[in-house]
Amino acid sequence: MNRKILTLSTLGLGALAMAQPAFAAPAAEAVAAVPKPGNNAWMMTSTVLVLLMILPGLALFYGGLTRSKNMLSTMTQIGATAALAMLVWVMWGFSLAFGSTQIEGWLGSFYSTGSYFLAGMSAETTAATFTDEVISEYVFVSFQMTFAAITAALILGATAERMKFNAVMLFVPIWLTIVYFPIAHMVWAGDGLLFEKGALDFAGGTVVHINAGVSGLVLAYLLGKRRGYPSEPMPPHSLTLTMVGTGLLWVGWFGFNAGSALEADGFAGLAMINTFVATAAGALTWMVIERMAGHKGSALGFCSGVIAGLVAVTPAAGNSGPFGAILLGIASSVVCYFFVAKVKAKFGYDDSLDAFGIHGIGGIVGAIGTGLVYQPFLGGPGDGSTGLGAQLWIQTEGVLITVAWAGIGTLIAAYAVKLLIGLRVDKETEVDGLDISEHGERAYN
Repeated sequence: MNRKILTLSTLGLGALAMAQPAFAAPAAEAVAAVPKPGNNAWMMTSTVLVLLMILPGLALFYGGLTRSKNMLSTMTQIGATAALAMLVWVMWGFSLAFGSTQIEGWLGSFYSTGSYFLAGMSAETTAATFTDEVISEYVFVSFQMTFAAITAALILGATAERMKFNAVMLFVPIWLTIVYFPIAHMVWAGDGLLFEKGALDFAGGTVVHINAGVSGLVLAYLLGKRRGYPSEPMPPHSLTLTMVGTGLLWVGWFGFNAGSALEADGFAGLAMINTFVATAAGALTWMVIERMAGHKGSALGFCSGVIAGLVAVTPAAGNSGPFGAILLGIASSVVCYFFVAKVKAKFGYDDSLDAFGIHGIGGIVGAIGTGLVYQPFLGGPGDGSTGLGAQLWIQTEGVLITVAWAGIGTLIAAYAVKLLIGLRVDKETEVDGLDISEHGERAYN
């Protein structure tokens, strides 16, 4: 999804066909154009595939990793977060991230304006892709809406089993407004800060994964550890459900990555093959590392490696050749395993389901690594006009800005919620489990 909010007049068609695909903006000069049914159908399918990643994919993946007394709470928080994010996106989110009337000056690097409540859109309005094609503007808005929804939901892996439901519901719209929307604009808007610097992010390594992972880490520190952690064992209650969720995430990720081409074209095909091989490499690498560490190759290790590979290839999906994607999958599993198995224990933070350890760290590996695998000597689509060192620095700069923005913005949003209603459930609620205490239901009778 390195498609940014470029109109066809922003860059020449040759530039759009190469380099980083950029998310399309409403195509002012293509008002009379009619979306090709094939491209429109592919983007509608991709949008639904990303929804599949959230419900039931992420809900089952995270839910299976929790204790049984918190299964429904985890799934409900994910579903409600996604639903709330969708409404916020339509009301003001799309406008701030991709609005047609852009703010002049420095502030325009972070926000747009216009199109609140999607004003001015209709079934006839279109959004430009990277060639001379267009898609329905409603389809583009819906596709981007699912990205905002899943990013907010990913954070909950770090806060599982101890954050109040009403705190989540208050935190989400504040966080989306001050963290997600400006980062999406910076990376994918034609006048965005990181876009203008030349940062490559095909499908959201910075916008989605680093953003969510760092935000989750900040919240985990503010909430504190779960009661009994780490002295008491807290194994996943259903790796079967986690495996089902993993499979749904992998399937849905093709909409996430290949859909970011905005057309059913060669870049979509490139993103598809990369999503296959990077994920396969990540899954097997994690299991090999487990064996090298003296353990058995586990189902949990397989699932963790799948997600690590998917996360790492996200920014590189259309910015790498298959060989480079395999390298990213391997590297991400190695680094993420180290953070999950070693660094978390050393620093003592309770990232419940390793949202930071896999999404945050895997996103960093993928975002910086994209600068390497983009190069033609590794089979990437780059033309060599930007040297390896220069591109790596641009990627690193993008990571640093994202980490800082997400960290500071999350602190602001979290402290606002803490002052108003508090963040964490009380001791009795946590001991009894959030399913029955917060929702009056149990996952299992």
